[in-house]
Amino acid sequence: MRQQSNRALQDRAVIDTRRFWDRRAAGYDRGAALERRILGDVREQVCGQARGRVLEVAVGTGRNLAHYSDKVDEVVGIDLSPGMLAQARIAADRVDFPVELREEDARTLPFPDESFDTVVCTLALCEIPDQAATLAEMRRVLRPGGRLLLLDHIEYTRVPFRWIEPMRARRRGTAPRRRPVDIAGEQGFVVDRHERLALGFFDRVAAHRP
Repeated sequence: MRQQSNRALQDRAVIDTRRFWDRRAAGYDRGAALERRILGDVREQVCGQARGRVLEVAVGTGRNLAHYSDKVDEVVGIDLSPGMLAQARIAADRVDFPVELREEDARTLPFPDESFDTVVCTLALCEIPDQAATLAEMRRVLRPGGRLLLLDHIEYTRVPFRWIEPMRARRRGTAPRRRPVDIAGEQGFVVDRHERLALGFFDRVAAHRP
């Protein structure tokens, strides 16, 4: 009975997440200038490491698409929010490599094992209801040696937010959020590089599937 209750809460969290980002989709890119003042050219740095066939989890409005290099053959972008994907299609029309955009849940990726060379996720893992399940799926769809490139908020790991996080998690029926670099290691990734940015409120991680 408790498992059914937890699943219902998780499903509700997914619905709430989709609705939240649908509402924000049209105006989301207005925050690009502020983000750049805080984080500089970090999106370019992250996406510039991608190679081959790329899966971008939580592609959002497609803000990263302009930053992939000519070493990328194709980008498959998934997102829970149809509103965000509608904006991403506009961005996809501006790049000269194939882009496939799909409405999907990152916790249950609909792709075969070992089907991507790179997985990218920027400023989104903190909003996905189950970080561990998502990172396990990322590992599953990566080819051996494939790259995992993450950029994420981690303010919830710091006081006073760390004290509030367990209460937030109980309301949503999910585990408390943790630093992606720690969960990636637990899910079998080898962490090649880890940096804390903007006074430690953001993590950038480069890892690979061994």
